[in-house]
Amino acid sequence: MQIHVVQSGDSLWRISQNYATDINQIILVNQLDNPDVLVIGQSLVIPEANREYVVQPGDNLYAIAQRYSVTVQELADANNITNPSLIYVGQLLHLPYYPHVVQSGETLWSIAQRYGIEIERLIQVNNIANPSLIYSGQTIRIPAALKPVTEVNAYTTQMDEQGRQEVLLLGRNFTYLSPFTYSITAEGSITELQDLQVIEAARATTTSPLLVLTNFVEQSFNSDIAATILRSSDLQNTLITNLLDTMRAKGYTGLNIDFEYVYPEDRENYNEFLRRAVARLHPEGFTVSTALAPKIREDQPGLLYEAHDYQAHGEIVDFVVLMTYEWGWAGGEPWAIAPINEVRRVLDYAVTVIPPEKILMGIPLYGRDWRIPWEEGTLARTVSPQEAIRLAANYGAAIQYDETYQSPYFRYVDEAGQEHEVWFEDARSIQAKYDTVKEYGLRGSSFWVLGMRFPQNWPILQDNFTVRKL
Repeated sequence: MQIHVVQSGDSLWRISQNYATDINQIILVNQLDNPDVLVIGQSLVIPEANREYVVQPGDNLYAIAQRYSVTVQELADANNITNPSLIYVGQLLHLPYYPHVVQSGETLWSIAQRYGIEIERLIQVNNIANPSLIYSGQTIRIPAALKPVTEVNAYTTQMDEQGRQEVLLLGRNFTYLSPFTYSITAEGSITELQDLQVIEAARATTTSPLLVLTNFVEQSFNSDIAATILRSSDLQNTLITNLLDTMRAKGYTGLNIDFEYVYPEDRENYNEFLRRAVARLHPEGFTVSTALAPKIREDQPGLLYEAHDYQAHGEIVDFVVLMTYEWGWAGGEPWAIAPINEVRRVLDYAVTVIPPEKILMGIPLYGRDWRIPWEEGTLARTVSPQEAIRLAANYGAAIQYDETYQSPYFRYVDEAGQEHEVWFEDARSIQAKYDTVKEYGLRGSSFWVLGMRFPQNWPILQDNFTVRKL
């Protein structure tokens, strides 16, 4: 898989010729609404012929396996597919093997060296009885390179049929699914959530559902209700009992606690609540994780940050989600949602107090459209990466790329003469984030939020990692 950035004069036909790949494969994997319209600066995922295949209308896993002379199980295993019937048009599949035609003078040893694989594995895959007897023109199957294993969490706010379908389609990319949200009450109970459809879809894709617990009340995080719970051990015990009842009944495998805007004086109370939750949940086989605000130092001021004790969370819970997004927030000035230089500042601090193998780095699946010149009190509109491309195409805007932030952006003028600035994610920016996950040796990544069309993300994730299933 490669990433191509559209230049002036490019057409899909010319791009497909340059990369020696099928034009329809490019259209499908990028879910191009109008293949005849490309935007200068738009990034495209380019599948690699004979190594990757994009599912087309009418395909099934058996027919694809037959086409490439592999078994259905081999194809399913290579792509984290637990149910062979759950494939969709536009889904990129990695082939477990790709062909190599032996050239004059080549030996099995030189071929193994060329592709960086053990000669014993090459012998086994090809059922070669005598490694000395290979000949020019013979086709040898080369096993696909092993990729680093990672964990991926995805938050979802869609509990309806649309949400269920999205989890079924994308679930092979997730270790955990986190339906948002159950909220605490002042009595130590939790609110209701109609989450059974997405939990069922998670199970169908061998994804572990996490119960998300927040102090989110009436569309905002409530400091007072968090304080009520965190200052009473009796209420905490009642809350944990209610959580356990719901988790057992609905089939959750873990708890993800996202308490935000907690009063600074409740910092240690929050830590103690986590210890109490772990003590009750671990013996029953449940994991406990938390979501943390993006801090760059321990004593960072602000209600969002002060009660989030990175070191204590790293010691107490199984893993943490760092919410490394929202620099470009709806009520603020135009900016990248997750500028990589700012993300790295958070990680530089985090890995000094939290083991990297306990950190999931937050990744946004959305962008924002601001009216400019920006005015205090105005709100940006949230857009999906796919919608951002459509806006650029509709208004004839060229997409720029900020190298410091590793993020695409553009400006356009609407029909009323209002100027806009849009920041979003694309194939390049998401690759930069996966490179960062690998560089810091992190446990993995966490997406906020499903429901946003970002088709390039999934093949790039699959190209970089094998997603762990528990």
